[in-house]
Order: sequence, then C-alpha cells, then structure tokens
Amino acid sequence: MSAAPLTLTCDSPDATERVARTLARHLEPGDTLLLAGDVGAGKTHFTRCAILSLLATPEDVPSPTYTLVQTYNATPGEIWHADLYRLADTSEIEELGLTAAFTDAICLIEWPDRLGPLTPASALTITFTAPGPDDVRSLAFAWTDRKWPAKLESLRHV
Repeated sequence: MSAAPLTLTCDSPDATERVARTLARHLEPGDTLLLAGDVGAGKTHFTRCAILSLLATPEDVPSPTYTLVQTYNATPGEIWHADLYRLADTSEIEELGLTAAFTDAICLIEWPDRLGPLTPASALTITFTAPGPDDVRSLAFAWTDRKWPAKLESLRHV
C-alpha cells in the first residue's frame, strides 16, 4: 500500500493514547482512518483518545457498536466514529450518510472491511494487533495517498 510503511509498538494504553493524540493533531475534514484488527486489539481505545484530544469540551465518547455512528463537533471540524461490525450489506453504509462524511468530516471507521467497494482510496489504514497477553499493541500504518507521510512524520518520534 505505502512506499514507506510505518509500524509502531505501544507497550501500554498510555502509549497508544500518545500515538492517537499525536496523529489527531494532523487530521482535518476529508481524512479517513480505517481501524482494523481483532476484538480487543485497541481500536476503540485509540479512537476515543483521538476524538477526546480534538474536542473543545470533553464529553463521553461511547463505542458506536449499537448506534453504528457517533458524531462530534470538534475544533478541526465534524468527526464521525463508525463501528461497522454489525452491518450486513454496503447499502446500509449509504443509508448512514457515511460516504458523504468521507469528504466533509474526519472519519474514524472500525471494521472497515465492511465498506467493500465504498472504501475511500485516500484513507489511512491502521491495523492493530495484540501479540501477547499483556497491554502491548502493534500498530501498522498503510496508505496510498501522498498526504499521509507528512501527517505521520511526528509519529516516528512518539
């Protein structure tokens, strides 16, 4: 996917939070993060930390497992947090208005495999793995859009 992939190892939830906050500072409307990985790999924790870092006033950031989408008004623009785990068909994505949000909002998508052909070509994919029983997480970043290397540069020093 990307010419110079980036993989980070986070040894604690706090380290994952630092990565999420650092990346969030560079997000703007039109940016989509595709968060892939098994249940419990850290996708929702990462997303919650990123969203909270962009809100002017802290608020509850629940997992959208049952609501499918949660939206937030943040400093850089509207944020859409979607959990597509329960979707059965891509037509449901259109009904949610998610395809329009890809150009107008910052989108954080858990279970992005459900997007199928609706996956934005400019998205950043972050694959989360939990290689052991402890809190260590591996985050692998992949992209094709030329905007991501500059947005990810600060992560190389987290």
